[in-house]
Amino acid sequence: MPDADHVAKRTESVRCAILTVSDSRRSDTDHSGLAIKNLLANSGQKVCAYTILPDEPETVRARVAELCRDAQCQAVILTGGTGVATRDTTSEALDGLYEKRLDGFGELFRVLSYEQIGAAAMLSRASAGICNATVVFSLPGSTGAVRLGMEKLILPQLGHVVALLAGH
Repeated sequence: MPDADHVAKRTESVRCAILTVSDSRRSDTDHSGLAIKNLLANSGQKVCAYTILPDEPETVRARVAELCRDAQCQAVILTGGTGVATRDTTSEALDGLYEKRLDGFGELFRVLSYEQIGAAAMLSRASAGICNATVVFSLPGSTGAVRLGMEKLILPQLGHVVALLAGH
């Protein structure tokens, strides 16, 4: 059982960047990015940046690295590019950035996803890690997957992981 004082330490309002990785989404069709934005706002979090980028690994890596260097950004949440199609390269873009991987995030996401969509869950390469004391979460592009990951995994632990990274 976790130490209650340890678990109680959390940042109440986290400054989050949203990054949609897609070759086809625009601001008016980015339902997953909008879902993240709404879920963050409804839970008292702040959105410090929102960007839609094509699925180009160098571009995605550069933008995530830039956000992780920004002292105003405590978390980066990506949606899209985590599948196995040729253009799905978000995972490759992030691999070189993670100083620490949070393997449990992807594992739990796939278990929860399996309960909803069955064996297709194994095709997801959702991941999370730490880059420059900033937590980075990478979710699939579907709105259902975004809601699942945000509601079941990210939002319940976001303030806690940010507090840990801040040394609290």
